[in-house]
Amino acid sequence: MYELWLVMNIVWELALGLWPLLALGALAWLVLMVLAWRRPAADWRSAWPMAAGIALVAAVASFLAVPTTLRSSLRELAYWVDWANLASIALGIGVAALAFAWPARVLARRNIIER
Repeated sequence: MYELWLVMNIVWELALGLWPLLALGALAWLVLMVLAWRRPAADWRSAWPMAAGIALVAAVASFLAVPTTLRSSLRELAYWVDWANLASIALGIGVAALAFAWPARVLARRNIIER
């Protein structure tokens, strides 16, 4: 249990140092959501498969790339907490990619009505 609290404290401390960047990302996401929501005849359902695919690619790529960016490798992950941390980081990156890709796909999608 100690390891989980340690991870949460580390994430919190990192977020405190990056809060302006996180706030800017949240603002960009809100603007994207408002633009997509206000689009006439926005088809959220048909934009879902492509957005989910983008999120899956981002999650898998980050699962493979994060250890390298931290000057480590998958071979050095020996403890279950290391694997859980890597999986949660990859999942978080995938969710963030989905949060931006879904409304972006709604905005980029051409509607039959608009043609």
